[in-house]
Amino acid sequence: MEITIGVQHHSRELTLESDQSADEIVAAVQATLDGKAATLDLTDVRGRRVIVPAAVLGFVEIGAEIKGRVGFGQV
Repeated sequence: MEITIGVQHHSRELTLESDQSADEIVAAVQATLDGKAATLDLTDVRGRRVIVPAAVLGFVEIGAEIKGRVGFGQV
């Protein structure tokens, strides 16, 4: 799943691929916004961690879960 994070006062967005479900990501974002966590901490498919302080979190865009396709057929 592709996740895009906007950070205040930065023109570039952070983009990462995650194996987490949309519900897990939403729960992490909600905990950060509610003040239960000081940072949004996510891990991408390669094991790299992205940590964004709650104070500068602009937005989080969660892409649709895409299952891998096999073959050459059109959908």
